Amino acid sequence: MHDIVQDIVQEYYGKILQNTGDLKTSACCDISQMPAWLKPLLARIHPEVMERYYGCGLVCPPLLEGCRILDLGSGSGRDVYALSQLVGATGEVIGVDMTEEQLAVARRHQAYHRDTVGYDNVRFLHGYIERLDELDLAAGSFDVIVSNCVVNLSPDKDAVLREVERLLKPGGEFYFSDVYADRRVPDAVRDDPVLYGECLGGALYWNDFLRLAKRHGFADPRLLEDRALEITNPELAARARGIGFHSATYRLFKLDQLESACEDYGQAVVYRGSIPGCADRFVLDKHHDIETGRVFPVCGNTWRMLHETRFHSHFDFIGDFNRHYGIFAACGTDMPFDRPARAAAAPCC
Repeated sequence: MHDIVQDIVQEYYGKILQNTGDLKTSACCDISQMPAWLKPLLARIHPEVMERYYGCGLVCPPLLEGCRILDLGSGSGRDVYALSQLVGATGEVIGVDMTEEQLAVARRHQAYHRDTVGYDNVRFLHGYIERLDELDLAAGSFDVIVSNCVVNLSPDKDAVLREVERLLKPGGEFYFSDVYADRRVPDAVRDDPVLYGECLGGALYWNDFLRLAKRHGFADPRLLEDRALEITNPELAARARGIGFHSATYRLFKLDQLESACEDYGQAVVYRGSIPGCADRFVLDKHHDIETGRVFPVCGNTWRMLHETRFHSHFDFIGDFNRHYGIFAACGTDMPFDRPARAAAAPCC
């Protein structure tokens, strides 16, 4: 079954899709408006690379200068080339993809990228994101791993999360966008080659994803943003009737002492406003929008996500773990995605 799914994906992304206009749904496109700071980065990327972009979100977390980043399912290289400008000459970005046609596009423009930005800090590897152990990538060697609407295409998501955890440094993060379902996808949808290629057939039920992440050591997955997807193609919508799909961005931190719930230890943080591009506020996730200079109460997990990662020097920390006050209010278990009115669930492309 794994080989069949990989053949379907390779055929779809290597031969059927030639540019973003060939997509039949809105699942594989950006879920948020392009921020102003990203526009000049994309303007330096070769047009052919941009034309073959099929991502579903923005995978550029803040504070990447000097970081080593791995992009899973890098495709034509758009995110690799954007991230390479954020990590700078002292950082490195490696893209992994299984589709030779996509890799050929990415590699064809490495010299263009070097001449445009003034340095060469990217590599592209042919491989499978479920079998990263077959590549020459050292365990614990990446600060950040990203992926843009690719994990849903994998026939072995368990192996993907296992490899991500192995390759991240302590305190590193998996920052990625993908498509999720509001229930388990039935066989008829999962086995449909077009729905699978359009990032819908392989979408995980959101709660199964959370269980998978926790099983591999990511105890507290954090949702940044989400958007309900509408399948505007009538034929495909009929095939997937009854299933709600969401495009969402998560960040998973590799931290050993995270707890399975938001426990209250009376802690707080104060953001210094010193992260480039985030002078007024720092957004950790959907529920933690931290204003500069303001005391912000946090649970123990959030405290660790800021204290034991690359964000440490940009915060002042109040409290410790000596006294426990119970669970934070509103630490619930309901579906984390918004449920907008049907009229608001417009296609994003």
